[in-house]
Formats: sequence, structure tokens, C-alpha cells
Amino acid sequence: MNHPASPSRTNSSPKSLRDGSELQPHVNINDAEAPFPQPKRGGLHRGLSARQVQMIAIAGTIGTGLFLGTGRSLAQGGPASMLICYGIVGFIVYVTLLLLGEMATQYPVAGSFNAYATRFFSPSYGFALSWNYWFNDAVSVASDLTAAQLVLQFWTVSHPWVVSLLFWVFLVSVNAFHVKAYGELEYWLSFLKVATIVVFIIVGILVNVGVNESHTYIGTHNWYIPGAPFVGGFGGFAKVFVTASFAYGGTESLGITAGETKNPSQNMPKVVKFVFWRILIFYVLSILLIGLNVPWNYPDLSNKSTTTSPFTIVFTLAGSTVAASFMNTVILTSVLSAGNHALFAGTRVLYGLSVVGPVPHAPRIFSRTTRAGVPLYALLATSSISVLCFGSSYIGSGQLWGWLQNIVGVSNQIAWLSIGLASWRFRKAWIRQGRSLDEMKFRASWTWPWGPYFVTITVTALILIQGWSSIFPTFSPVDFISYYIEIPIMVIMGLCWVLARNTFIDSIPVAGTVDPHPPNETTSLIPHDTGTREAESHYKWTSDIVDIRTIDLYSDEYPDEALDEVADETRRKRFLFFWRLYDMLA
Repeated sequence: MNHPASPSRTNSSPKSLRDGSELQPHVNINDAEAPFPQPKRGGLHRGLSARQVQMIAIAGTIGTGLFLGTGRSLAQGGPASMLICYGIVGFIVYVTLLLLGEMATQYPVAGSFNAYATRFFSPSYGFALSWNYWFNDAVSVASDLTAAQLVLQFWTVSHPWVVSLLFWVFLVSVNAFHVKAYGELEYWLSFLKVATIVVFIIVGILVNVGVNESHTYIGTHNWYIPGAPFVGGFGGFAKVFVTASFAYGGTESLGITAGETKNPSQNMPKVVKFVFWRILIFYVLSILLIGLNVPWNYPDLSNKSTTTSPFTIVFTLAGSTVAASFMNTVILTSVLSAGNHALFAGTRVLYGLSVVGPVPHAPRIFSRTTRAGVPLYALLATSSISVLCFGSSYIGSGQLWGWLQNIVGVSNQIAWLSIGLASWRFRKAWIRQGRSLDEMKFRASWTWPWGPYFVTITVTALILIQGWSSIFPTFSPVDFISYYIEIPIMVIMGLCWVLARNTFIDSIPVAGTVDPHPPNETTSLIPHDTGTREAESHYKWTSDIVDIRTIDLYSDEYPDEALDEVADETRRKRFLFFWRLYDMLA
């Protein structure tokens, strides 16, 4: 691999970067007003700053799953089931994010774990996974818009679908401008969610010790009412897993932002490390307080027509209807934030499918971007699925949201399973080809070697057992389909790819072939054919599992550019005190 030379401090002539663009003369990091020359890039733009990415990592995907889904979990499984299941899924997600962080830091490209599954595991599986995850994000937008209608029922709004329509127009407009618009909106909405959850934790503790309408100490009383703490037995316990998976969903899409993150080698490891504290503080502690303060049989907590947020209920118990309305407003903004994140991620997944080479996995029209680097056609296609939310008028908002939640939750689990499989093959390839572990830009050393196996086994178990209640004691066809429809869809999509591409070919790649086009953030992570593949192939019925001995582990690695280091250093010098305070709080 050829690496670019560092820009000289004395030579003022333009330098050439790996993507062929010119770098302007050296910039002194002590010159705070000096402009930073930017290389010319096509396709997606690296417009997300470290500040935006880190805040998105902390709270970007916190939304309806936590604020509304916990009500459904409490009603179906009880406080003990909810705490245990969210804790188990939270640990699985944290390990999964560490595995994804290793790959996303080494290869920060569009498509993220979908492309990693294709490159390191199986092209047919990667094809099925990519389309499945795009559908997951598109349905997530519909789910969030449906959740907005549920939140609005707190104020008895007569036509909540109108607000959903306005939200849809707003989200599409923001994502159509520039990735910076998405990042800035997500930053401030995430900041609001963090502040609100901190206030909720304080209020929840006060309500529990007696600062409530009845002025009574609650303690663990709600864990001993009839039916608690395990509601519905094993079936109720298993149901909570899919709701918890829906709540944690979106964390894996942080890898998708790697293709548009400045200096990913530095920022992506920080993003992944923040997830542990987010899970511990925002999820586990909030869920513990909800289980202590809100009884599982609270009126209208979760039914066919409506779902009430436990966060709003806790503020109501505190005796302040104004505070409860404010909390409901924040939940409404969190719905907007979650929809914004899902729309962004789904758009980038579809874009990543369209730029795969040599044969795209989606129509090439979805690879077209505006001058601001926005894949507009992919954005419109992803947002069009949101019309599902308007079916709530016929089905009932609560029931429709429950079905969408099941579908999205299982799809999230399939994504986590795929990260485990890709990481397993990636690590084996790295060791098999003799590359030093010191060459990895980020390595979660405490997860070696058990991490990928743990994620793969535990997530598979979750997928299989969580639909128990749809089979026993009585079979519910609709619920069963919402739990397991993703599995046959994955199988069918994989077979379609096998049939379409004739992947049952035993190919012998040519070693030592160098790609004449250097990679950048828009480069597909999937290797290109070398041109001699057909000549050295023979037909043989076998699988298309990638051979770890021949995977190219050098292409698509992000080159640490001096320009990135200069920009980061200058920003830190400008606001040194605030950066230290931010790091301490984070």
C-alpha cells in the first residue's frame, strides 16, 4: 500500500492527496484564523463533526423505544422482566458496538456493517441483509410517525395524522439540504433528550421516596402487586426482548455515519465507548425507576388503541400536569429525532447498495447526489414507505405501532447477528493473513476472542425464543408473522442473489492485484473483479462464503491525513476549557 507523504512545512507547492485532489500549502495549527483547505470529493461529504457524532452516539437513537416502548414492556412482562431483559440486551448491544467499532474505524465507508457482511462473510447474505436493513429503517420512520399520533393522544388531538404529515415533510426537507443540517438538528434534539432524562431520573427518585400526589413512600410496592413482578410468565418475559431490541435499535447505524464523519480514526472509537454509559445511565436506570413508580396495570398504559409513556405518568404522579405536558412535548421531539436518524440511516444504506461494484445491488439512480452530497433519490424512496403510518386510522395506532415495533426489533437483531458474523470472519482473516494487531486503528482487546461468538449465539437465541407468546398458549397468526417474517424474507433475498449472480462458482482470485483507483468515503467496501476471474473459474456447487485467506485487508482503509489532525488540534486549542469540561461530563 502506498501512503501519502506528510505535507512539508517548508514547501508551499500543492500536494496531491490519495483521492487525486490537491492540498493547499501547509497551515500552521497556531493560526486560529487560517482556513482549512479541503480536498475535492464526490458523492457523500464528510460533514459530521466530532461534536455532532459524539452527541448522536449518546442520545441520537433514544426515542420511541425508550419513551413509549417501556410502557408496552411493563404491561406485557412486568417490572422484573423489563429490567432483566433490557439489561441483557444492553450488554449484547455494547459488545456488538465494540465489534462494529473495530471494522468501522478501519474501513469507514458507506454501507457500514452491510458491506462488512458482504466482504468478510457472504455476498448473498450481505445482499439480503442490506435490503432488510433498508426496509428496517424505512419502517422505523413509519413507526416513529405512528408513535407521534400516540403521544398526541395525551392532549386528545382530533386529527393526529395531520401532525404526522407535517413531521414527514419537515424530516424530508432537513435531510434534503446537507448532512450538516441533519447533524445539527440531531445534536440539539439529542441534547434536549439527555437533559430531560437527567431531570426524569431526579424526579423519579423523588416520586419514589414520597414526593408525589399521595405523599406516600412507594419503594418496591409495585413489584408486589398481583401479577408482578413477572407478568405473563415466560411468554411475557420473552415478549420484552423484542421490545428491548426495538428500544436499542439504531445504535448499530452509528457505523453508517463513519462514511460522513471527519477524522473517523479518532472519532469512531470515542463514539463506541460512549455507548456503555448511555446504556447504563439512560436505559437501565430509567427502566428501574419506571418499574418502581408505575404499576404494570396502570390504565391505558398499553392497549390496542393507545399507549401512554411511563415518563409522562411519573411526572403526573409528581402532581404537576404542566410538567407532564412538558415531558410529553419532549417525547414528541424525541419521536422527531428518532425518525430523523432512521431516515438518514436508511437513505445511506440505499445509497451504499447502489454504489456496490462491479454490479450494483440497487438501481444506479439511488447513487446520484446533489451538490451538497445528499443522495436525493434514495431519500425520497426511503421516506415513501412512511405512508404505512396513515394505516393507523383503520387498525388502531396502538396495535399498528406494536406490529411495526416487532418487525423493526427483529430486524435490529438480525443486524446485530450480522455484525457478529462479519467480525468473526474479519478477525480470523486478520490473524490468518499475518497482520499485526498493532496495525488496527481501534481494538476492543477484552472482547478477544469470545466477542463475535457471544453476539452470534445470544442474538440467535433471542430471535428464536421471543415469539413464544405468539405460539403458546394459543397461536396468534398476526403476532407470529410480525415476530418471524424477517427470517423467510432474508432467506428468499439471499436465494434471489444466488440465482441472479450465479454465485455457486468456485473462483480463484489473483493475488497481488492493486486497485489503480484509491479509496475514499464513497468507495464500495466490496472488492471489484480483477478481470481474470472468469478465466480461472470453474463451475462447482458450493457456498459463497468468503475465503479469509484471500480477502484484501488493505483496500478501503482510511488514511490518517495530516489535515484532519491539524483541524482537530486547532479546534481543541480554541475551546480547550470547554472540551475538557465536555469530556469530563461525557
